[in-house]
Amino acid sequence: MKAEDSSEDREDEDQELYEHYRLAADPGQEPLRIDKFLMDRIPNTSRTKLQVAATNGNIRVNEEAVKANYKVKPGDDISIVLPYPQREIELIPQDIPLDILFEDDHIVVLNKPSDMVVHPGYGNYSGTLVNALVYHFENLPSAKDGLPNRPGLVHRLDKNTTGVMVIAKTEQAHTHLSMQFFDHSIDRRYMALAWGDLDADGTITGHIGRSLKNRKVMHIFPEGEYGKHAVTHYKVMERLNYVTLVECKLETGRTHQIRAHMQHIGHPLFNDPEYGGNKILKGTTFSKYKQFVMNNFDLLPRQALHARKLELTHPATGERLNFESPLPDDMSAVLERWRGYISTRND
Repeated sequence: MKAEDSSEDREDEDQELYEHYRLAADPGQEPLRIDKFLMDRIPNTSRTKLQVAATNGNIRVNEEAVKANYKVKPGDDISIVLPYPQREIELIPQDIPLDILFEDDHIVVLNKPSDMVVHPGYGNYSGTLVNALVYHFENLPSAKDGLPNRPGLVHRLDKNTTGVMVIAKTEQAHTHLSMQFFDHSIDRRYMALAWGDLDADGTITGHIGRSLKNRKVMHIFPEGEYGKHAVTHYKVMERLNYVTLVECKLETGRTHQIRAHMQHIGHPLFNDPEYGGNKILKGTTFSKYKQFVMNNFDLLPRQALHARKLELTHPATGERLNFESPLPDDMSAVLERWRGYISTRND
């Protein structure tokens, strides 16, 4: 199944006008009405919704529109477009402090804290970065996807990922920065604490798409089957026996890319609830160790991921600029605790 995404960096696909799926029937598929077939494979939908989609010509098999009673056959190539329920989102300016690293007439570079959603969406109508931006800055340009609730945005960070972000203040800056993200000329480096002992630097390549079982998380799929091409390079910075501090360089910018890629190679990020890192995955069975890990989870109540560096070309001057953000206190504290724990065990 394939859910298309028109943006490389998207906080919540529910903000799109339409939800796109593509899937192929298995070679052994028995004849089955297509509305029933899709009911089992598309989350959060209803048979009525699927029947309406078929009536409107939005369900296609082998590029031809079909009715809801069409019987799926082995090998059928099926695509469907479903409208999301839309809601007008009013951008409410809110006086939320911003940690600004750099600002001029063209761009703003800031340090995003944890527990902050980037843009308003369903369930998050206030308290977002965009609510703060529209309070502090006027006439920010529209997002590249044309959605009105993303002024100034050219990329994003997950709610609980901290670190450097750039915001466009003019249409010219927005277009220029968007192209830099598109052609991957922006250098992004993240610090991540991953479970397990990674013994060498490496590169993770794997198509990323929405999980077929839970669309709130991403999954790695074989090339050409589903999702979008994604590449993450990682470098080992510090080994701590049970966890490893790595620097990740993004070659592409897919949703949850580092989190999904690290899980894919068996090293999910420390305390990442969506990708299985909030369990004790490595270490001893001693109760003292278990308590140590749980205390670290309490100290760092989020995935251990920080956008440390952002290097870009200034959209007006052409100058190459480099911005960095030190590790936040919660990640630094957990690292120090791991160092202390490993030191006492090695003595």
